[in-house]
Amino acid sequence: MKHVTLDDVAKEAGVSRATVSRVVNDYPHVSDHVRQQVQNCIDKLGYNPHLIARSLASKKTGNIGLVFPNSIHNFFTDPYYPRLTEGIAHACNENDYTLSLFIFHTEELEKKLIPRLTRGGLVDGIIVQATGIDDNILFKIKNGEVPFLVAGRPLNLPEANYIDVDNVSGAYNAVAHLIRVGRKKIGMISGPRNTSAGLDRLKGYRQALRERNYPIEDGLIVEGDFTELSGYHAANQLLKNQEVDAIFSASDTMAAGALRAVKDHSLSVPEDIALVGFDDLPPSRTAVPSLTTIRQPIRRFGVKAVDVLIDIIDNGSPPPRQVILGTELVIRESCGSI
Repeated sequence: MKHVTLDDVAKEAGVSRATVSRVVNDYPHVSDHVRQQVQNCIDKLGYNPHLIARSLASKKTGNIGLVFPNSIHNFFTDPYYPRLTEGIAHACNENDYTLSLFIFHTEELEKKLIPRLTRGGLVDGIIVQATGIDDNILFKIKNGEVPFLVAGRPLNLPEANYIDVDNVSGAYNAVAHLIRVGRKKIGMISGPRNTSAGLDRLKGYRQALRERNYPIEDGLIVEGDFTELSGYHAANQLLKNQEVDAIFSASDTMAAGALRAVKDHSLSVPEDIALVGFDDLPPSRTAVPSLTTIRQPIRRFGVKAVDVLIDIIDNGSPPPRQVILGTELVIRESCGSI
């Protein structure tokens, strides 16, 4: 098949090559009639503009970079990340951007990736997953030439652009529900306390207990790292207290580990231990028993992240774009209220 060129389109449309170039690169000073005439010929001939030439003309790459400061193992084993990436990829496609995915350990990311990403010419904007990222990396991204957005509220960069969910109210509603169904001794498997998600969900847990005059006991709070194994070990530690009759897990993945630990102690969910998670990942619906959880809009989170980042790319960042999405309590079998 013959390769279609600008000259071919110009000949078909009866205009100059320069006019076709202005239409392709969306330049002004082309009448609507001529623009439509050229576009019709582009469609008819199947002309595909040379991407490199277009990027040089517009000074944009057409790429958005998604950075995960986690191991590849975590990315593919935690259902949260593929769901988030699905939303981001969908929004990139809808906005004619190509998504470039970068998954590195923190040390590799700092030494190799950050200089390439932040000096411009590789991507038009960057979305950085907040969980597990080192503050120094965020500061380097902030001081670079490329617009960026953090997925998750960064702890030590309050002026950053970010998108997050309302982790405090989500955790609050989870614990309030456990109290409402009559549970008296509620343990928590928290997320990492060097992350905003870990700290905010812990804050919501404590707030719900405090408002209902429940004692806040440090021994009933065990830190996890959002993995199933950490949830298993944390639940084993909580179950040493024989008065515990409920566990709030700061993620569904850790809740899966907690469910396994409860069974290993010859106890039952929800009869002996009520269990609530956070995320509403697909496995929570098929677990036995099905998991009561806090639903966060993971896919919509990804779509919104791209929308906000493109706005920053097109219009600049001040004032900082800081978006908080709501959550929802989803009641299933694991808390005994169905």
